[in-house]
Amino acid sequence: MWSLALGSSYSELNAEHWDQLAGEANPFVSHGFLSALEDSGCIGGETSWLPRPALLFRSGESEPVAAAPTFLKLDSTGEYIFDYNWADAYQRSLGLSYYPKLQVAVPFSPVPGPRLLLHPKLEPAERLEASKALLGGLLQVTDQNELSSLHLTFTLENEASLACDGLPFLHRLGEQYHWFNRGYGSFDDFLATLSSRKRKAIKRERRIAASHPVSYHRFEGEEITDEHWDIFYRMYRTTAEQKWGRPYLNRDFFGKLSRRLGSRVVLFLVRKEPQGSWMAGAWNLRGEDTLYGRNWGCLESFDMLHFEVCYYRAIEYAIERGLSKVEAGAQGFHKIQRGYEPVGIHSAHYIRDPGFAQAVSNFLQQERAEELQRLSCLQEMTPFRKEVG
Repeated sequence: MWSLALGSSYSELNAEHWDQLAGEANPFVSHGFLSALEDSGCIGGETSWLPRPALLFRSGESEPVAAAPTFLKLDSTGEYIFDYNWADAYQRSLGLSYYPKLQVAVPFSPVPGPRLLLHPKLEPAERLEASKALLGGLLQVTDQNELSSLHLTFTLENEASLACDGLPFLHRLGEQYHWFNRGYGSFDDFLATLSSRKRKAIKRERRIAASHPVSYHRFEGEEITDEHWDIFYRMYRTTAEQKWGRPYLNRDFFGKLSRRLGSRVVLFLVRKEPQGSWMAGAWNLRGEDTLYGRNWGCLESFDMLHFEVCYYRAIEYAIERGLSKVEAGAQGFHKIQRGYEPVGIHSAHYIRDPGFAQAVSNFLQQERAEELQRLSCLQEMTPFRKEVG
């Protein structure tokens, strides 16, 4: 009844068909985002992310009913749920290369979201059947091509649960920090829910950020010019080279992203005064109910500037636009004291070798127990007044 096909390009897919499956909620799985990465050369070609979009068809039909953003991965860079230690152990214990592997993910984007993209007209029973068929087809591709493994990273919790229910996937639990809008009418409304000490600390940080000789600006969609992207890319590249050695994204990507996703792109920039030169910024994407913070860059640093641009301005934007959430990316224990709450993130992993899979399973069970305990402890550290949090 079902057949799975793996392509070799996102850009060559029918954008309308793909976006019908991807939906509007999460822009990172949109055709515009994925094709911008490919057409700019950030993925494909000589990179370690080789596009293999998975499309599921009903027998006899030419339009896909499900899809998954899938890649053949030649290393583990740009994934954010890392398995470098697994790769080393795989080579040492089996004498085999862990790469290539199959990865269902969004490159360079530690953003939880759907990985099993389903046609909106499918009935609930059909959605379940198509999801299992999609997973089963990807497992078959992994086995037939003798790949070491198959990974669904930053997948939704229900997708991870489905993959681990009756299928040979292993569930991995991690953590991020998200800000939740509980119907606030203003930033002060949000502050009023915090303990006195934490409220004063945030006000102090914002006063420091406001005391610098800078001005803060926000641009969306068509307001973002090539000049804005030129200077932001300089900021991003400078910061990336200082911290990580090289940036994953190039200047061409930002231009293509802006043209293809339009009003969903939000850019915060900071201008140094009175010279009027741009000196810091952060780009974001807006989903149906979430602002997704991505990359920060700066040419000159001021105290509390990063927190103001990446966290507090994002919160203000979400409140203004009635968005329910801000997701500020990977890592960041320090986000808790600024009102971002710990949440579990999920991935599902299939290891083809049974013995190695058992070793990974043992590790993940222990890691999961520790992570659950950690999440519980972190929740107790949130800055909200007890009667509010």
